Amino acid sequence: MTTNLKLTQNDPASLDVDAVVVGVLPGPSLAPGAEAVDTALGGRLVEALKAVGATGKAGEVHKLPTLGALPAPVVVAAGLGADPTAETLRRAAGAAVRALAGKGTAALALPAADADAAAAVATGALLGNYAFGRYRTGEQPETVGELLVAAPAETQARVAEEAVVAEAVTLVRDLVNTPPSHLSPEDLADVADRVAKATGLDVEILDEKALVDGGYGGIAGVGQGSVNPPRLVRLSYTHPEADKNVVFVGKGITFDTGGISIKPAEGMDWMKSDMGGAGAVLGALQAIATLKPKVNVIGYLTIAENMPSGTAQRPSDVITIYGGKTVEVLNTDAEGRLVMADALARSAEDSPHLLVDVATLTGAALVALGVRTTGVMANDDEVREKVVAAAESVGEQSWGMPLPDELRKGLDSPVADIANISGDRWGGMLTAGIFLKEFVPDGVRWAHLDIAGPAFNKGEPYGYTPKGGTGAATRTLVRLAREVADGNL
Repeated sequence: MTTNLKLTQNDPASLDVDAVVVGVLPGPSLAPGAEAVDTALGGRLVEALKAVGATGKAGEVHKLPTLGALPAPVVVAAGLGADPTAETLRRAAGAAVRALAGKGTAALALPAADADAAAAVATGALLGNYAFGRYRTGEQPETVGELLVAAPAETQARVAEEAVVAEAVTLVRDLVNTPPSHLSPEDLADVADRVAKATGLDVEILDEKALVDGGYGGIAGVGQGSVNPPRLVRLSYTHPEADKNVVFVGKGITFDTGGISIKPAEGMDWMKSDMGGAGAVLGALQAIATLKPKVNVIGYLTIAENMPSGTAQRPSDVITIYGGKTVEVLNTDAEGRLVMADALARSAEDSPHLLVDVATLTGAALVALGVRTTGVMANDDEVREKVVAAAESVGEQSWGMPLPDELRKGLDSPVADIANISGDRWGGMLTAGIFLKEFVPDGVRWAHLDIAGPAFNKGEPYGYTPKGGTGAATRTLVRLAREVADGNL
């Protein structure tokens, strides 16, 4: 889905559109950008907002008829709350656009006087205008056909950059929403190949035979139970002037039954989202290849389908990860850490300045942080805090978590170098991070993002976040690449 978005410097009240969006502050009072609309309505917009119960609270959306006072038949008032931030603007724009689904054209006259604000409004509008209707044979879900953002002309370059990132998020959302019947490991690898060819990325794809021959025991082991064999995809973007390498590793389980350690049937349907980490890496590489920051970026998509069968790996099996470390598989539903271990170990060959993995890894992350917040762990406190700050700067809620040394003992195995789960039920998100840390190359700064909660929204849409796939962590990864390119990380 591609949305037509343009900047305009024309008076929003004069535009021939289906709706004009303005911002509302507590009181209620009008936010900057709404002045011309209020004047066209005889200075009575605040009075009308009070009449319909508007308070200016963030997240509120109210529609008001213009009764012919404007070319637009409707004004949409989006609450901004007190002291609006960039994320407030994103959410307000997204909520307003969602409320206008089915309209041909909408103009957003939200506060957008500088590049940061204009980019936030554009991002929120584009992400809020998302819909997934690929498998509907009848009426398609509605969106707004064209979006106009009232902002100074000098913000155009920044808005264009954010549109590139929003397009990447759309790709990830589409992949996460695609049913496993149409997204096998081979299918996902094919999508990555097409993205690479379209954007000039280098690509390497290892099939099931190459994985076994190459010693990728984690990916091969997880995928051996499925008729749809596993894949490892390596994408790389190279800048001719860059001297730093960033490596991203994404978990790509296209469907997760739990394997022999099978999950309960309730809620298993949303395990199509278990490839959200690999999707985020693919989306980020697509955006990075277009934006061309001065940094080299390598992305690994560790792709498998975790199924129970006569060939599936069993609890108590021992596998050998790339590089030689052995793992006792005590629970086949702790499979994401196995596939990512292969890529983390291989990343040593890329000499990373920074290594970041992203995965829908643990149910424990939802218990600890809820469904909207990413857990961030790292082997370097400064890296952890900078990753959290980068995520928050683009509006992706994140929280730094520890990796307590005492939890490592729970992963001891009597027969292998390490077990894939701990016998202690507590701290499951942290223990998973500790397991991954074992495969991080020596001396490499590393961060782990557990997106089990925010990758898939099972509830109602909010702000610019739709129901279903969200594209979580895509914008964070792009921001991290830019931070390294700018010398900030």
